Amino acid sequence: MSEREHLLPHHQVENEVTFKSSCMSVLKSSYINWLLVFVPFALLFSDASDSVVFSLNFIAIIPLAKLLGFATEEIALRCGSVIGSLLNATFGNAVELILALIALKQGMIRVVQASILGSILSNILLVLGCCFLFGGIGRSEQSFNATAAQTNTSLLALTTLSLLIPAAFSATAAGTKEVDNGIINLSHGTAIILLIVYGLYLVFQLKTHTALFEDEADEEEKPSTTVFVSVGSLLLIACFIALHAEHLVGAIDGVVDTWGLNQTFVGLIILPLVGNAAEHVSSVTFAMKNKMNLCIGIAISSSLQIGLLVCPILVLTGWFIDVQLTFFFEVFETVILFASVMIVNYLIADGKSNWLEGALLLAVYTIVAMAFFYHPVV
Repeated sequence: MSEREHLLPHHQVENEVTFKSSCMSVLKSSYINWLLVFVPFALLFSDASDSVVFSLNFIAIIPLAKLLGFATEEIALRCGSVIGSLLNATFGNAVELILALIALKQGMIRVVQASILGSILSNILLVLGCCFLFGGIGRSEQSFNATAAQTNTSLLALTTLSLLIPAAFSATAAGTKEVDNGIINLSHGTAIILLIVYGLYLVFQLKTHTALFEDEADEEEKPSTTVFVSVGSLLLIACFIALHAEHLVGAIDGVVDTWGLNQTFVGLIILPLVGNAAEHVSSVTFAMKNKMNLCIGIAISSSLQIGLLVCPILVLTGWFIDVQLTFFFEVFETVILFASVMIVNYLIADGKSNWLEGALLLAVYTIVAMAFFYHPVV
């Protein structure tokens, strides 16, 4: 889930926020907004080669993802904490959800599964690793709330279990006629249960144990855009992301052939970099300011949203549109996710981090990326 970078000074009151100042706030919300110049270029060259289309749309989605997070947080500031968190839960991983829904509609099951797994691995290994590494430079160690972190990783372990059980189900029931229908029915039931668990997690975070998840906020944030601009930009940006995502997904097959990659590697390593670009920038910035609770919240909570919210939604959507997306991943992928979650759980158990732990997580992510690059297509 991305964190806003633009703070409104205390002396500026809400009635000074105008349409003009709102538009300026949106444009100045992040230094990566200059990448918006790729938006018209990506649309202009939509008939170019698959490599050009993929590259241009890949870059164009990055600033749009950051703007989507900014617009979401602006709306959340005007609502209560409950509604605000629900909005962030809904739109925090909107890019990944849009990409996956378009790929699902086109029947690219492997790309969808890889993007789900890749988003989780990117957050808990790459993003968290960068936080520990850059935040730990110049410091002996950094501290964060171990109880909240352990709660998040426990829920992440539940997500891993939801993938392990179908794999074990398939291995032990191989050769029987009921195995396929059994996995499909198991996946549908699991999706519903995970959505219920996510709802309980929201209650836990927002109502009963709020103190565990409090941020180290130095200033009280106030909206810097009007309601009209916030909602309008949110809808407009989501439409642009959907448009670029459609071009991006449509060029994957050509990129796979031209670049000599496989669909799993593209979905697991390359696509998550788009949706997680905002989290990467924000979390590392907070880590360097020694705000580690925010970093842990961004990295692990975003993975939880993927596992407990986005993935079940995709499975149930596939059920309704008659595309059989299930929780049955390849054994190779499931083992890697299980091992990664265990490593992260071990490193954050003491509520402290240092730069060496960050280097270890980045090393694990590099090994995983190489493994999927060289793994033969099954």
